[in-house]
Amino acid sequence: MVSDVHGNAGDLAKAGEGADALICLGDLVLFLDYADHSRGIFPDLFGTENADRLVELRTARRFDEARDLGRRLWAGLDVDRETAIEAAVRRQYAELFAAFPTPTYATYGNVDIPRLWADFAGPGTTVLDGERIELGGLVFGFVGGGLSTPMRTPYEISDEQYAAKVEALGDVDVLCSHIPPDVPELLYDTVARRFERGSRALLDALHRVRPRYALFGHVHQPLARRMRVGATECVNVGHFASTGKPFALEW
Repeated sequence: MVSDVHGNAGDLAKAGEGADALICLGDLVLFLDYADHSRGIFPDLFGTENADRLVELRTARRFDEARDLGRRLWAGLDVDRETAIEAAVRRQYAELFAAFPTPTYATYGNVDIPRLWADFAGPGTTVLDGERIELGGLVFGFVGGGLSTPMRTPYEISDEQYAAKVEALGDVDVLCSHIPPDVPELLYDTVARRFERGSRALLDALHRVRPRYALFGHVHQPLARRMRVGATECVNVGHFASTGKPFALEW
């Protein structure tokens, strides 16, 4: 299990060694590395100093000013914004999807662009969103993307759309999602010093379905990496971009 790969293709190529399958819970793209502001699509286009400023504004939750900065920088380029971002994302996806072992089961993160995945997912990679599969006698359900936030990342959907995907899974043994269920200890990022958004629909499913595991990522430095909610063991499988280490699920 890996999540929040954010451009770490080198470690991704080794993540499935010794495992029967690799499961990826999204956020392949690296738009901006908050630990190293020189890495990612944004600094490649606008330089590290502008990346420093953007991180400062976002960390201070001054999102309107951050968007104003972005608009000014894009206006100064000779290339269309969507064209430049898609070209950069395609370059990252080409390298990252090539690193996936066979078999890989993957769902989208909030910074991913779902419509591009079909161009890169090979026959050994199965993409699932609001869908379920059976692995080793257990039923795994997958819910990709994130909920609406002031950050306005590429794959954010409404609470109602997200809940419909969770509902479509039915009974599962392992509930796999990019974002966590709506539990404060699982949502608080101790470095960013803020709560990320979690899903109430996922939390309701834990009480209703009682899966063995709920596995997710999204929160890079969580207050609690794992905890029980009723009968379910909830596990943040880790910020793979920084650790390079997968989480092993065995049964």
